[in-house]
Amino acid sequence: MAALALALLGACGSVPVSAPGTGAPQALPAPVGGAPATGVTPVDAGVAGPVLTQRNSRWVPVSWAELPGLNGDALFEAWNAWLKSCERPGVVFAPLCPEVRRLSIGDAAAQRDWLQSRLQPYRVEPLQGGSASGLLTAYFEPEMLARRQPGEGFTTPLYLAPDGLIPGKPWFTRREADTLAPAQAALRGRELLYLADPVDAMLLQIQGSGRLRVTEPDGRQRLVRLAYAGHNGQPYQSIGRWLLDQGELRDASWPGIRAWISRNPQRVTELLWQNPRLVFFKEEALGDFDAGFGPRGAQGVPLTPGRSIAVDPQSIPYGTPVWLASEGPQLTLQKLVLAQDTGSAIVGAVRADYFVGWGAQAGELAGRLKQPLRLWVLWPKAQQ
Repeated sequence: MAALALALLGACGSVPVSAPGTGAPQALPAPVGGAPATGVTPVDAGVAGPVLTQRNSRWVPVSWAELPGLNGDALFEAWNAWLKSCERPGVVFAPLCPEVRRLSIGDAAAQRDWLQSRLQPYRVEPLQGGSASGLLTAYFEPEMLARRQPGEGFTTPLYLAPDGLIPGKPWFTRREADTLAPAQAALRGRELLYLADPVDAMLLQIQGSGRLRVTEPDGRQRLVRLAYAGHNGQPYQSIGRWLLDQGELRDASWPGIRAWISRNPQRVTELLWQNPRLVFFKEEALGDFDAGFGPRGAQGVPLTPGRSIAVDPQSIPYGTPVWLASEGPQLTLQKLVLAQDTGSAIVGAVRADYFVGWGAQAGELAGRLKQPLRLWVLWPKAQQ
């Protein structure tokens, strides 16, 4: 459900968490996802509190002074995302949600004071130690035109999940769905909407959701959201990686791939068949209120542009507030975000996909963002 830039190069539940604490190792509180913690290890000399270990990361306690830009962030924007997380909180953060709601009308100073009194920052590092610098990419929600019925150039279908699809069990590949009679029979009648461009259809599948302005058979238009509803059980293969390996291009960003397609329109089908994964959708109404937020992430809550990130849930549990710092040619970020989503390319300790919103401008940023990253989780302090 998340990431374009690395999805093109690499591929956008319950998670184990360790307990908060600033003293000796202790019994761990119930984690966000319900899974047991993977352990607590002694902290390095001179640092108060234990190092907490996850399956894919270790958390090193630090002082608030280590967080860059702490006094400059517009925290009320993050509070909007935090309120969404409180709609489906895990057991670790649920007790804090009444306070989070009360502080939603507080000023930045009150919110910052509360953060520092109730939470402990931990620097996220690889499980075996080493560099705390990782990778930040971005993802977005595409906006596209679609038709309910094929015609006038709109001939590429997007499908509901076919009957008999079993999660985790391989189904027909993308190529087989285009060429084999049994696959085509299984998809017949499952057409949901039609797009004009098969490349847009793959982009929508990589992102996992999108906003579509649909023309109905009677000519009326309405805005809907297509949400992820499963895939064919085939492995994701990057079309950008394939083009690099073939020596076809050096820039595997989405704009670079688009430029290659414009030069090689006769090879579009060949290109798309390199990715055997086929994603299925469900349609959701998109009212004015819902249109102000992104699709639901893996935590089950709507994403907030600029304040929601996708993470490796084996490193950071869903619903965790995270301090994010990243500097590069596209963006400089020092801000509070919420871990609310994941994606097949989002693997590792210091790894995040930044939700940048929807539309063409967001898509341009998502297609190019790839820069260094540092993360700090903010975890409830041990209660005395």
